[in-house]
Amino acid sequence: MKTNEAVLRTLIDGGIRRGFTLPGLGITWSLRAFHERRDEFDVVLARSEQSASVMAQVAGKLTGRPGLFMGQGPFASTTGAFGILEAYFSGTPMVVLTDTSCYDGFGQHGVYQTMTGDYGAGDVFAVMKTMTKFATYATAPEEAVYGMQLALKHAVTPRPGPAAVVMKSNIIQKELPETPRARLYPTAGYLETTPSRPDSVAVARLAGLIGDATCPVIIAGNGVYMSRAGKALQAFAQANGIAVASSYHGKGTIDETSDVAVGMMGTWGSRTANRMVKAADLVVVLGCSLGAEYTRFRDAEMIRPGDQTIVQVDLDPRNAGWVVPVDLAITGDVADVLEMLAATTIPNDRRADRLKAIAAIREENGYGVIPTFATRPGTVHYADIIRALEGFLTPDDLLTLDAGTNRIWATTSLRLRTPGQLVAPGGIGGMGWSTPAATGTKITCPERRVTGVIGDGGFAMTMDAVATAAERGLDVVYLVANNAGLGMVRDNLGNQRIAVDFMDHDFAKVAEGLGGRGLTITHADQLRDALEEAHRLGGPVVIDAKVDPAASHRDCSDY
Repeated sequence: MKTNEAVLRTLIDGGIRRGFTLPGLGITWSLRAFHERRDEFDVVLARSEQSASVMAQVAGKLTGRPGLFMGQGPFASTTGAFGILEAYFSGTPMVVLTDTSCYDGFGQHGVYQTMTGDYGAGDVFAVMKTMTKFATYATAPEEAVYGMQLALKHAVTPRPGPAAVVMKSNIIQKELPETPRARLYPTAGYLETTPSRPDSVAVARLAGLIGDATCPVIIAGNGVYMSRAGKALQAFAQANGIAVASSYHGKGTIDETSDVAVGMMGTWGSRTANRMVKAADLVVVLGCSLGAEYTRFRDAEMIRPGDQTIVQVDLDPRNAGWVVPVDLAITGDVADVLEMLAATTIPNDRRADRLKAIAAIREENGYGVIPTFATRPGTVHYADIIRALEGFLTPDDLLTLDAGTNRIWATTSLRLRTPGQLVAPGGIGGMGWSTPAATGTKITCPERRVTGVIGDGGFAMTMDAVATAAERGLDVVYLVANNAGLGMVRDNLGNQRIAVDFMDHDFAKVAEGLGGRGLTITHADQLRDALEEAHRLGGPVVIDAKVDPAASHRDCSDY
């Protein structure tokens, strides 16, 4: 058995049946093994390493199993870094398979593209170590196999993240030795784990704090999303009259129209959420780092250690008390803690008063109200897009977001009714994520209706993902909020605009050129019908919504 065959067998044994790639050199050599097992393993061809890495990352985000990204060393570690970094910062399980591109031992000669770390070469292993939980450099066939087994393990345990296997290019087609000095064992034994259960005494103490609190607030973070604990959280919060705010990663993990929901907190969050957290005497943080953007960059009135009682639950004990000191830290999966709390008797004599307080803050801050704005003729406003989406989305839908003004409007104003419906970037949160993410989402969840929202700047960066969708016959819709520029940057520059304005591109025609279809929207009343029609048409469809360049993220933010 050759190295490439053994690595593929390890992936399949580890439950990985799909990979995303734009192949080159060592990955090209690896694909010969994938061809032989193409009935068992789906190889998705992207148009760029950036798109392939995002598709792999979103596959991990949606399934909880490592998404596989394969790319040639110099490009996997540069353009492919987009999805890897997103996985690293957002705690998404992902495996990267790459090579040193050294052309059978010529790395020491400074051969072009080489990434061995020698004189005259780049160093793919060094780069991968900066943005992964785990990285290994395989210089022998058996090291590639064992390295992949460890990568699969590290990608999911304890807090998920990306892991990388860098292969010396000349080993990829070598035979494994029959009796390697470092003996190889079946993959399953390396992946066996027993999750640690939260400390029952600590959970009982939390239950007591909840019972005693006048105005408790739960902050739902990525831990709620990744543990698929949204429904359990909502049931517990409603039973006890506890307001639920969220971080960006936790947005939409509960029904945001329910009477305990107050929206996403933070700099680009809901006024209601920020005011609710400020009013809390008990803050229960579930799987959220309490990073600066969530606390309005450490707003002294919002999170107040010493004044508020702060409890933090996280898989990784290092994350509790990382940014803000806490009164109680519980190590464990959010789903387990919620299960234990639900089985605990908590006095709910304060429930009615708590719900009244939540309702008052929601009313005072206009929760759920989407304002109407006048726009110049032939254009729409971001608020119109949000209003159309709120009426359009059903439990069968998944929605991807991108960066910039379009995302800010969605996070502040769009109320999601179906837990786990939102698929959004929040690690590096870079432009261009949504289009390959929507494509990857449809590949991963073919039974769901998928819509991606993205700005014109981001769409131009990764619109190649529409071609991948067309080739695979995917019914996916990309709604481009086309304001002919970098809206958020343009807003921030005010009257000193430079390097922010684009030509008004016709993305409907672009879609047709890439194998899809296109619709153009110039009036708010067309948006809802366009979403319905685009999904009826089938195949990839781009909706080019002409947004008024004067529409601003400042119209909705709580900055």
